[in-house]
Amino acid sequence: MRHALFLLALLATPALAQIEIENAWARATPPGAKTAAGYMTIRNKSSSPDHLIRAASPLAARVETHVHLHDGEVMRMRQVKGYDIPANGSLELKPGIAHLMFVDIKRPFKEGEKIPVTLRFERAGEMTVTFTVGRVDMQH
Repeated sequence: MRHALFLLALLATPALAQIEIENAWARATPPGAKTAAGYMTIRNKSSSPDHLIRAASPLAARVETHVHLHDGEVMRMRQVKGYDIPANGSLELKPGIAHLMFVDIKRPFKEGEKIPVTLRFERAGEMTVTFTVGRVDMQH
């Protein structure tokens, strides 16, 4: 049985290697804030598209996937059911475009600290990423 589990783990490993996360960061939050925003670049080195279906962090009740939409002169934020990552392509989550929304954070995010986030991809599976907290006014 142990041999079968090892083989299963070995077979799953190449898929994870196909997804790379770069520049994962979150904004520091003021005291009393209930939400925080996180950004990153997701690179898919596979010849098949993938889909980020879920994110979670022990520092938030839940982590949602959001995009920004322009409605005339007003920019609106909308929750979406994950993000599509094109085959041999990338998706950049950045201010004004898309972000992870940390909802009901357990405490303020402080500049310089590290936030663990678990990402679940449809094809590549699950991976844990560390987000570095930057200044409140950081635009990256």
